[in-house]
Amino acid sequence: MEKSYALNFDGYWREPNISGMPAQSGVYGVYAATYNAAQGTVTLNRLIYIGESSDVRARIRGHEKWPQWKRQLRAGEEICFNVALISGDADRQRAEAAMIFEHKPICNEEYVNSFPFDKTNVTTTGKNALMKSYFTVYPTPQRQGYGLLGGFR
Repeated sequence: MEKSYALNFDGYWREPNISGMPAQSGVYGVYAATYNAAQGTVTLNRLIYIGESSDVRARIRGHEKWPQWKRQLRAGEEICFNVALISGDADRQRAEAAMIFEHKPICNEEYVNSFPFDKTNVTTTGKNALMKSYFTVYPTPQRQGYGLLGGFR
């Protein structure tokens, strides 16, 4: 069944400020960013990961991909996050999958090359740098394995 999601991204949170992130259900983006302390500004350079959790702050604090995210940083860069609140496990997972399939962040593995859900429309607003503001994702065909009866002999 076709679904549509409106994701309003809030943030941005630099790594030293993740304690201020919402401890709520949502989808989040992880960026390689440059912080200018003199101007108090952050420049988002690359979207490197998209994830989801029932508690975004706790998930990010304990995320197993921190070492992988850090390896993506160039000199002078740091990790930065944004968050779009969305409730419901199924909706959160589907919205995350659509975001990953569309944007293909370098540190994601699941959903990069396949989308196992029905047609999904996503609108992003707010602090959504480097994310498309509107897109539609269609289900990808499921690959069939070759067994003894259907493959080469």
